[in-house]
Amino acid sequence: MTNMKEVHAKAEQFIYSHARLLDRRRYAYHFGQGTAEEVLEALRPYQNADGGFGSALEPDIRTPASQPVATELALHVMDEVGIFDLQMLQGVRLYLENTVIPGTGGWPLATRSIFQGPRAPWWNIEDDTSPSLNPSGQLLALLYKQQADTSFHHEAWFSQSDAFVRSRLLEADRKDYHDVIQCIAFVRHAPQDTRTQQMESLLLEWLASDELVERDPYQSGYRHKILDWFPSPDSFGASHVPKELLAAHLEALVAQQQEDGGWPLPWDAISPACLNEWRGMRAVDNLRVLSAYGRL
Repeated sequence: MTNMKEVHAKAEQFIYSHARLLDRRRYAYHFGQGTAEEVLEALRPYQNADGGFGSALEPDIRTPASQPVATELALHVMDEVGIFDLQMLQGVRLYLENTVIPGTGGWPLATRSIFQGPRAPWWNIEDDTSPSLNPSGQLLALLYKQQADTSFHHEAWFSQSDAFVRSRLLEADRKDYHDVIQCIAFVRHAPQDTRTQQMESLLLEWLASDELVERDPYQSGYRHKILDWFPSPDSFGASHVPKELLAAHLEALVAQQQEDGGWPLPWDAISPACLNEWRGMRAVDNLRVLSAYGRL
């Protein structure tokens, strides 16, 4: 039988040896004596004067300039610790209002300032003038979820972006993780209408498909498995996952921990720093998954 205390101890050693400050603070918040405020202190330096976030907050995007995906990730961190810092949130609002695609709403997958620094090859965009469901769906979902400042929910840029996401829900690529998680977040947190209600039923159908969700816990390559989709028992659709399948993926997650205490990446990192940043982040995330399912 696996000694889960040893699994946890090895992961902790890895995090404090390799992870960036932000993820060390996240670990301390969830598993030690750390506070939400300390996590936010570590997040704040990633925010730029324009209000957006950059500087490799998303480790594959090394540019110091603000990017929509990095800004989305910052909102996720605030949501994770349960505090949407008003000062940082007001900066995010300013950045998003100033970078929304004119006339259509929404934000591109990335802006051309991404070329100001190294990046993974899948970030070599050709166009930043068209809105993308990814990351627009989760940006709006998180802005709906937070209650620190809702004064902008009826402003034109926000309403246009809401309309854009709603118009794209039914056109999402049902085989693509990155599209579908945008839909899930928006359906969970945005005001309901006929389209979101219809989408909720469709999402449950899609999540039952082997084309979208990898059922084999040991499948190699860039495949999104059960625990990527359902990182906690209250995740959307988690109640529909067979208990024995969930248990198999939890056992595989433990078995795949490496000797140094971290976990491997299913994609190639662009540098040693990038590799450590991703593995540090994922070590915290994996411990949170194990804890959520009562394994720690």
